[in-house]
Amino acid sequence: MSVPHHGAMATSTASGREPHSDFAVMTKGLTKAYGTRMAVSGIDLAIPRGSLSGFVGPNGAGKTTTIRMLLDLIRPTAGAGWVLDKPLNRPSEFLPKVGALVENPAFYPALSGRENLRVLSRLGNIADDRIEPLLEMVGLGERGDDHFRSYSLGMKQRLGIAAALLPDPELFILDEPTNGLDPAGIAEMRVLLQTIAKDGRTVLVSSHLLSEVEQMCTHLVVIRSGKLVFQGQVSDLLDAQNVEVTARPEDPADLMALGILADQLGKRATVVNGQVTIAASDDDFSGQFNRAAMERGITLVHLSADRPRLEEAFLALTDGDNESATSSSHNG
Repeated sequence: MSVPHHGAMATSTASGREPHSDFAVMTKGLTKAYGTRMAVSGIDLAIPRGSLSGFVGPNGAGKTTTIRMLLDLIRPTAGAGWVLDKPLNRPSEFLPKVGALVENPAFYPALSGRENLRVLSRLGNIADDRIEPLLEMVGLGERGDDHFRSYSLGMKQRLGIAAALLPDPELFILDEPTNGLDPAGIAEMRVLLQTIAKDGRTVLVSSHLLSEVEQMCTHLVVIRSGKLVFQGQVSDLLDAQNVEVTARPEDPADLMALGILADQLGKRATVVNGQVTIAASDDDFSGQFNRAAMERGITLVHLSADRPRLEEAFLALTDGDNESATSSSHNG
């Protein structure tokens, strides 16, 4: 399932001129093949400007390959793309406005965090006055004078983010920034990315932690086997999933009657652990079911309606491909 692009392009792509749109990243038929293996197969991305977008898919789905094409680290086999309205084949025009963290950040171990940022700022002709605010933003203000080699993995990742933000980029791309972090580090990373997005930047983050994506992202891209299967608002994907209505009768002898009642109302039900679970299309069914039960003299002591979380929706989209919400594997 793919959500149509929103917003019109002011210029034609057929003429070879770049499009101007409301999207920080757009691709058309973007493809990468390695011999006969299609790593990415004809995907059409549309990442809204100013969004915090999650990029998810099973291991080996093509996420890292796509990100590397967007950053000109590898060249597409076919298709076209635009980053900040500049075509992928003219990377010098957009890369200065893009920050990225795609691998473990490399710094001088014997230098402090602050000194490492100062080296990078001078190499990039960037004013040193950006260093202190960035150290504070990433939570390293009090550790800026400590040697990089003394930093924890989470601190190293946060310094990498500060380095990527030195040129004040419009677009920030991260590939699995929570890999190897403990729960506290993951939570800190979530808050940090939300803070970065609030500054008006577009943030595209690849992650296998679906619970984190659900909490921090509003826009979502899902790919499977190199193909786009969903693109749009996270809420749109979740709203499209069936509601799970759970009911428990006061009298356990009424369990089978509740299952039959659900069937009569055209819904599939299962009886497990002393309660009836019903797959419904919307939240309103719970009220309908409660009234129908009362009409039959059945008293319910529990009734709830819950939509699946992002993990369930993701598994439905990807046909249950093996990717755990807590896996630490790096995605391709």
